[in-house]
Amino acid sequence: MGKRIRVQRRGRGTPTFRAPSHKRVAPARYPPMCKEEKEGVIRGQISGIFHEAGRGSPLASVRLETGEMFYTVVPEGVYEGQPAQIGSMASVEIGNVLPLGSVPEGTMVCNIELSPGDGGKIARSSGAYATVVAHTPEGTMIRFPSGKTRYVNDSCRATIGVISGAGRIEKPFLKAGAKFYWKRSKGQKYPRTRGVAMVAASHPYGSSKRGARKVTTVSRGAPPGRKVGLIAARSTGRKRKRR
Repeated sequence: MGKRIRVQRRGRGTPTFRAPSHKRVAPARYPPMCKEEKEGVIRGQISGIFHEAGRGSPLASVRLETGEMFYTVVPEGVYEGQPAQIGSMASVEIGNVLPLGSVPEGTMVCNIELSPGDGGKIARSSGAYATVVAHTPEGTMIRFPSGKTRYVNDSCRATIGVISGAGRIEKPFLKAGAKFYWKRSKGQKYPRTRGVAMVAASHPYGSSKRGARKVTTVSRGAPPGRKVGLIAARSTGRKRKRR
């Protein structure tokens, strides 16, 4: 009788595979848009900077003069007690939130919305940023961290600056225990044993016979014990250059 594979055990939702969400501070989202923000500026102050388990960059709480408070990712150079502004008439300084239509060309921004009011979707990891390339009738052209460019609505908000924590991945873990706790904070399992290293009863790819290994592509409707590997892959192997 075979064992349940990793994806089956993960799907049960037991604490072994569950992220410790009780340690989370708050989601990093911009506040809902209001009339004052669209037409002018709302002033506030960074009331605190926190560490959140599983997040690579710090988290800042911003308290506005309207009494509202929201959490956002911290750009480099921001400090506790720093005045902050949000709105179309805000100054272009690190930590302030402006719509992309009001950001000058060549400015580095982070925590960018892809649609107005979604709270921020792009360039949120440590050391990430995007660049405002141009303002066109189609919208604002920005260059993403991947190098791709895209037109985004001028009303989408972004934070001026680069996300703090750059160079985080350059530091080695040194010990397996350090990586174990880092993975556990994200709800991931470590160490992760390869399927081909298991016996045939424990995994579809497991066997001591090298010739017994199966094809790694599976269909979208495969049963849970078989659905591992390249699920519904359009193509496999190294991509060939088109002439």
